[in-house]
Amino acid sequence: MVYKHSDGRRTTIPCHSGEEIGEGLMNKIIKKDLQTTREEFLRYV
Repeated sequence: MVYKHSDGRRTTIPCHSGEEIGEGLMNKIIKKDLQTTREEFLRYV
């Protein structure tokens, strides 16, 4: 899945049926790609 931010950045999150994203990869996506904290991310989920 590719998400586009309003400022033009794109974030790709892998989505495979029957598989879950590991905690380490999810933390990397939240911190580095989304540039936010885990707590802030969880407020929007």
